[in-house]
Amino acid sequence: MIETVVRCGYSRCRAELPAPGPQGGRPRAFCRDTRWEGRTCAQMARAERDALGALGLDAGGTAFALDADRLREHVDAVRAPVAQLLAALDAVTARLGEVETRAVAAVEEAHRRTADAEAGRVRAREAQERAETDARSARAEAERAGQERAAAVAHAEAAARQALEATEALGAARQVAEQAVADAERAGRERAAAQAQAADGLRRAEAAQATAAAANARADELRAERDDARAAGEAARRAAATAEAQAASARAAADGAGADRDRAVVERDAARAAADRAERERDEARAAGVRAERDRDGARAAADRAARERDDLRTAAVRAAEQAAALRADLDRARADLARRAPDPVELRAVLAAALAGDPGRPD
Repeated sequence: MIETVVRCGYSRCRAELPAPGPQGGRPRAFCRDTRWEGRTCAQMARAERDALGALGLDAGGTAFALDADRLREHVDAVRAPVAQLLAALDAVTARLGEVETRAVAAVEEAHRRTADAEAGRVRAREAQERAETDARSARAEAERAGQERAAAVAHAEAAARQALEATEALGAARQVAEQAVADAERAGRERAAAQAQAADGLRRAEAAQATAAAANARADELRAERDDARAAGEAARRAAATAEAQAASARAAADGAGADRDRAVVERDAARAAADRAERERDEARAAGVRAERDRDGARAAADRAARERDDLRTAAVRAAEQAAALRADLDRARADLARRAPDPVELRAVLAAALAGDPGRPD
């Protein structure tokens, strides 16, 4: 058996209705609950049928057969008003956008004017503060002008005193100039002495160089003598070896030749003595070479000392020249100071007159 689902007859509800009880009975067609603004589904369905009847639509049984042509006519009839309504809504929307844009611009303009007004108020306050600052500066300037006037009067008095002191300083400046001239002359003498010392040092350096050259030549001679002594020693050793060989051959050849043997012994001794003498001469030549090396090193050290002395003398000469230039500059400054401190009678009289008249505008 297929169970049939019964739903509410109101088109907007269509909720599932409970089946009839065990005892049977007619099934319900609508919900019993009141959910539509105080009205039940049956009342809403009856109102719906009345509305369709008012539109000329036939309703039969549980379903409605709509007249398509008449419904299309009604739709066509309401399409133009709906289009006009949409156009009016679009115009209203555009107008609202313009009004909103103008309102935003007006608000921004109001904000800008408010900011300008605030900036103007700030500028006015700053101008007021500057005016107050200028007023204070003017008062301070007036006070400073009074102080400057008093200072000018005091300065005029000090200028008069300085004029008197300049007259006294004139003699002192002349003494300074004379002392500077004496110092310059002394510096000239010291420079001449330094130049003489430099020339003497150059001569000593040249002499040391000549001594070093002579020592080098003597060392070369001693080397040549040493080489000759070595050659003589080698010859003596060769002669001794020959004599030894001759003596050995003589002893082997004739044991009875005593005289020859003695002569050979004598020759051998002589050869040995010659070899010893050559050895001593070689040692002496070596010692002479060592002495020559020491002499050459001493000559080189003397030449270096002479070169250092020459450099020191040149440095002393340069220093003396610099001292002389400094003394000349001191002399020139002393003369300029003397000329500057010499009071001009006309200016002195003007300063005194200004001081007596209380004129503050006199410059230093």
